[in-house]
Amino acid sequence: MSTTETLVFLVVIGSRFFVPLLIPKFPLPTIIACLVLDAADQSIFQTMGYDPPGYQSYDKAMDVWYLAMAWLATLRNWSSLPAFRVARFLYFYRLVGVVAFELTGVRALLLVFCNTFEYFFIAYEAIRSRWRTVRWQLRWWIGVAAFIWIFIKLPQEYWIHVAQLDFTDFLADNPWAGPTIVVLALLAGGAFWIWGRPRLLPADHAFRLAADPLPQEMDTAAKQILEYAERGSVRSVATLEKVVLLGLLSVIFSQTLPGVRSSNLELFIGIAAVVVINAAVTLALYRRQVSVESTVLAFAARMVGNIVLVVLAAWLLPFGRDGEINVFATLYFLTMISLLTTFHDRWYPVYRSRVAADQELARGSQL
Repeated sequence: MSTTETLVFLVVIGSRFFVPLLIPKFPLPTIIACLVLDAADQSIFQTMGYDPPGYQSYDKAMDVWYLAMAWLATLRNWSSLPAFRVARFLYFYRLVGVVAFELTGVRALLLVFCNTFEYFFIAYEAIRSRWRTVRWQLRWWIGVAAFIWIFIKLPQEYWIHVAQLDFTDFLADNPWAGPTIVVLALLAGGAFWIWGRPRLLPADHAFRLAADPLPQEMDTAAKQILEYAERGSVRSVATLEKVVLLGLLSVIFSQTLPGVRSSNLELFIGIAAVVVINAAVTLALYRRQVSVESTVLAFAARMVGNIVLVVLAAWLLPFGRDGEINVFATLYFLTMISLLTTFHDRWYPVYRSRVAADQELARGSQL
């Protein structure tokens, strides 16, 4: 690659890594920005005459990265527990499918394991921008997910991943397609404005792009840390969730990152061990009132601790097949682990507080 190609490649990769960090605070505009980056990156590379090797694997890895941030944002932001349960299933279902695709190369798996979570997240945030989402129950949210899955994602996944058709090439080869799409979009918009808009429920609040305020009992880092210390456990659903999340993400990224020598099983076990040790150390420190409220500083401290952990492990145990570790790949995995576990540990108590409030409300209604 030339210097310019390298610079553009790094800017695109950097954008796809760092922009998703804004999803928890500005969910709707940020995930739309991620979608635009996802759609535009290959065209940017092709414009420069550069075709990144293993683009499909790289693209899937960056997809699951920003979707991981979107899913963690549901822990922090979503007040509707039924919608959260649907989103949790959709995200991990897709994650399993991407791993299966990476290991087998069977494109049809991406059709079976549709990326319904992405558009479900967008639908929820679009609704939340004007209405209180707690007014709808589980059956309604399942209906929203089913509509997206059947009528939007199945055709899209087939077009992109099975038929391997490119939308830009399609427009170039069919001059009628662009104007037709514009006309159909205008007709759909007009039909909604005339028929759909008057039938919408009255808005519950003014248009809101930023995430909703956290529950009062969990609206500071100090309260989240205290709740984690009091109710957290190493042997818990939260730890298992982190192990599955980071383990599967690492297997996906290992197909793209250079220098990964471990097998997929060895990598998953190693990542799981680091995640469990992180959970144990964090819980022990929190219970001894040793903590950092700043999320940035908490991430930095966890990153340093994980580097020390790996250095000690490399000294005590043989790593890989030649007794050495790849520094770039190791630092990447440790950054991902440190970042996502920091967010999960801070926001899982917020989710748990909503569950407790919902259970308390249910008990009160039964009296």
